[in-house]
Amino acid sequence: MKFIDNQGITDPMINLAIEEYILQNFGEKDTYLLFYINKPSIIVGRNQNSVEEINTDYVEENDIKVVRRLSGGGAVYHDEQNLNFSFITKDDGESFQDFAKFTQPVVDALNKLGVPAEMKGRNDLAVEGRKISGNAMFSTKGRMFSHGTLMLDSEIEHVVAALNVNKEKIESKGIKSIRSRVANISEYLDEKISMEAFKELILKYIFDVEDVKDVPRHELTEADWDEIYKISENRYQKWEWNFGKSPKFNVQASHKFDGGLVDVRLDVKNGMIENCTIYGDFFGLGDVSELEDKLTGIRHERKAIDEALADVDVSYYLGKISKEDFVGLLY
Repeated sequence: MKFIDNQGITDPMINLAIEEYILQNFGEKDTYLLFYINKPSIIVGRNQNSVEEINTDYVEENDIKVVRRLSGGGAVYHDEQNLNFSFITKDDGESFQDFAKFTQPVVDALNKLGVPAEMKGRNDLAVEGRKISGNAMFSTKGRMFSHGTLMLDSEIEHVVAALNVNKEKIESKGIKSIRSRVANISEYLDEKISMEAFKELILKYIFDVEDVKDVPRHELTEADWDEIYKISENRYQKWEWNFGKSPKFNVQASHKFDGGLVDVRLDVKNGMIENCTIYGDFFGLGDVSELEDKLTGIRHERKAIDEALADVDVSYYLGKISKEDFVGLLY
């Protein structure tokens, strides 16, 4: 097994591209271990409805990136105190779904640190029943990766707030995440350690070396990095991948404003609003179907909605209901 250094990059749109590039090009003979740390972001599973998994207001206010990964499973929150590990190897036809095979080296390393971690359920690592790591897998063309999180000292309140879904707003046909009680590894350490020190300790234990300098490595070339940035640009930086890949779902949002009740129904497919219907007991002058038409055929995202309504006098259609309140109801 060889370790690949991501050069301290914290952009999830680059780090996921590194992982995909290694998967596509390495792993026929050797197994590779990749570490990466992302700045605040939500990484959603391949089959999830991105909008359903996030608290959109909180995500936008805190400039949290939302990026879809290749593997399935549930949405997870990443920050600079969460270490991500990825084992990239040949798919031998027996290893896919065998999470224990790939997490055991991590479990052993944590136990050597004095953290009594163990495999819990299908794909989690836990300490005393509290989740410290979630894991997922992906396989393609004879290669696979098994990756997971290690929450050293993440901001738990952000984990909860960023993934706090307003279930009254969205009725989805997508796959919902199972949210478990979570804990930080730091809670079980005798002394606090830095992320860098934690990385080095995990590396030394996994590779069974005394000095991190003795860890066998594979260095990415300039040509490798060129291809990685192309993958990032063509997939992970695209709205079509991060949001447009969401399953078809319906949005129903209603609120009783001072100016009356507004009830909006949206049909969304591939991240685009295919149909919009507005109901309510508001008193507007204009034909509300004109407002519905403005919202049909656009992306289901706040920026697109703002642009579609930029020159629209919402109160003309909805009475004493502001554009800001209406947009807040839509997304």
